[in-house]
Amino acid sequence: MRVLVLGAYGLIGSAVVRELLAHGHGVIGLGRNIAQAPQALPAVQWLRGDLADLTTADAWRPLLRDCKPDAIVNCSGVLQDGPRDDVFVIQSDAVRALIAACEALAIRRFVQISATRATADADTGFMRSKAAADAALTTSTLDWWILRPGLVLSPQAYGGSALLRALAAMPLVLPIVHADCTVQTVAVTDVTTAARQCLDGVVPTGRRFDLVETDTHTVAEVVMQLRAWLGLPPAPVLRLPDALARPVARIADGLTWLGWRSPLRTTAMREIKHGVLGDSTAWQATTGTRLLTLRETLQQMPATVQERWFARLFLLKPMLVLTLAAFWCATAVIAIVNPRPALSLLAAAGIEGIAAQAVVFGGAAVDALLGLVVLHRRSLRAAALAMVAVTVGYLVGGTLLLPSLWLDPLGPLVKPIPAAALALVLLAIADDR
Repeated sequence: MRVLVLGAYGLIGSAVVRELLAHGHGVIGLGRNIAQAPQALPAVQWLRGDLADLTTADAWRPLLRDCKPDAIVNCSGVLQDGPRDDVFVIQSDAVRALIAACEALAIRRFVQISATRATADADTGFMRSKAAADAALTTSTLDWWILRPGLVLSPQAYGGSALLRALAAMPLVLPIVHADCTVQTVAVTDVTTAARQCLDGVVPTGRRFDLVETDTHTVAEVVMQLRAWLGLPPAPVLRLPDALARPVARIADGLTWLGWRSPLRTTAMREIKHGVLGDSTAWQATTGTRLLTLRETLQQMPATVQERWFARLFLLKPMLVLTLAAFWCATAVIAIVNPRPALSLLAAAGIEGIAAQAVVFGGAAVDALLGLVVLHRRSLRAAALAMVAVTVGYLVGGTLLLPSLWLDPLGPLVKPIPAAALALVLLAIADDR
């Protein structure tokens, strides 16, 4: 069977792709950001596509005719509106258009990955848009299944699951907002198995299933179990006041304008406050299988030093970005406000007048530009590379013109080296998935 997977390079989507490939299905992967996908999953036929541009059946038909799928699995989704994202366009309009196109082209099987709290009267656009797509599917003529996973845990980590690992790896105490809110987890392997079983005809069509474990946990308990899974000693939970969630979320919302999709945005905070709960009775009664508990899920994917590194670096990444931005902007401001020391050094090297001013103020402009550009997600790599290049140029130029600066007790040629090293570290951890 040829299966078109939407959001095929996401957390759930990539796992679904691997499950389908492992069981002999052909897979077409559709995604907006698939630059690394062909290397990671070369057996997949990859298609670059933005659901925001596929909001009519006519827009879908050429794509479907070209790739000729027998079935669809929709793993796509965006958390909330942003500069590049419109939740209802992507999660409702595009999916409803795809359903209509599938009906017209006789593509019968459609698996929709939804959410346990997806209802028409939910208080977040994420859930309402999921519910709208679910409703369109239930009234279609297709053979459909709606899977509603709880808090998905996977060997990979992205967004909220990555944040939970980061909190679990905090030193001394575990600072948690909404620590006592309740959640039910599900192993990503259970979600992928369910999707494949639907396509394989093991599960009756026209059914909705919550995919959650039978146990419930507080957020604090999940974090503590993740900490034990990481092999770290127990630490006390610091229950942060709920009032702290709103300003943090507003800041995270604002960062979307710089290309960052923080797991601390308003929708994520609101959803965790509501809890992530479902009822897997229907799934167990239909399939005769029990979904893995949190403890069993963690036992299935043992943690190594890689997971500890990731957990500790996750929250250090934004600190690195802010530190580098502050450092380079500060050097620019200092040079502009007090250019005399730099001009004096250049004079000692025989560079004076307009040429010296061009070097000082031109260099300040470059520093300021790099400090600002590194704050934007899409230009982060280019900015970090430029920081390393500019530092190397500065060290070479300083060494040629004034080699004595290496022995200066204030370290004008020594201090830029750690900043360049930080830029290299940022380059190493720049990927989000």
